[in-house]
Amino acid sequence: KMAVTASMVKELREMTGAGMMDCKKALSATDGDFDKAIEFLREKGLATAEKKAGRIAAEGLVATTIKDGDKVAAIVEVNAETDFVAKNEVFRTFVKEVVEQAADTDAADIDAFKAEKWALDTSMTVDEKLAAMIAKIGENMNIRRFAKVSEENGIVVSYIHAGGKIGVLVNLAVEGVDASEIGKNVAMQIAALNPRFWDKSQVTDEVLAEEKKIALALMDTDPKMASKPEAVKEKIVMGKMNKFYEENCLLQMEFVRGDIFQGSVEKYIADAAKKLGGSVKFVDAVRFQTGEGIEKKQEDFAAEVAAQMNMGK
Repeated sequence: KMAVTASMVKELREMTGAGMMDCKKALSATDGDFDKAIEFLREKGLATAEKKAGRIAAEGLVATTIKDGDKVAAIVEVNAETDFVAKNEVFRTFVKEVVEQAADTDAADIDAFKAEKWALDTSMTVDEKLAAMIAKIGENMNIRRFAKVSEENGIVVSYIHAGGKIGVLVNLAVEGVDASEIGKNVAMQIAALNPRFWDKSQVTDEVLAEEKKIALALMDTDPKMASKPEAVKEKIVMGKMNKFYEENCLLQMEFVRGDIFQGSVEKYIADAAKKLGGSVKFVDAVRFQTGEGIEKKQEDFAAEVAAQMNMGK
């Protein structure tokens, strides 16, 4: 029997827009055959038409650093125009320097960060250093964002996925155990599955109302359902909300590494901590993915030529 990995689940999710657990089930049932898994989801009416693959725009790197005995961490995203430059050693070194500076900064936002002195050469600001790097590398670059995390009562764990495309910091409150392995597993789950919320308590009333509205509307399109009494519909909708939490909230999600624990992420953390003889609580996390939300201009050369030809008519 083939082992279903988190990346397979993520890929099928992007191809079909179906929920995480449904994708996992489909892959298990079809022995990891993507075409059959898609078929499986379609037959069950679980694959949505639109592909959820948000094509990530700008290139670049996410980097993390951890210091002060795992109590303080920083994460940065630095963008460049091409993947070629993102893999360049000079660029990578610069990003490392930026994240080290972010770990020591008191800046509240990116503008304040760019205005401060560059730690490795105080004759210039961070922004001026960036300008010098742009001149050196010959490609437009940007220090897009940073986050600094400190955890007095525990540790911060970092994880870099896909060579710097995604970075995650997880802070855990810890008593009496080394929780780095737990943190790493949770960070990997966040990297792979990008939950909308950390915990169901963070889901706003607006989001819930919207989900309920969709669930009820779907029921009304089904003749068998539409005729059912409101109370019954309400009950079914509540069941759907639990499913919503399981698909969108980290702690309520099924822990992806089923080889080490079966159950929710929340239960995994508690169970792993208990086995180690202490306690571990998830506090917060940060996830950066390069280029998310930046629209990349797709140059369509053929269309451009055609447009110019038509102009001349």
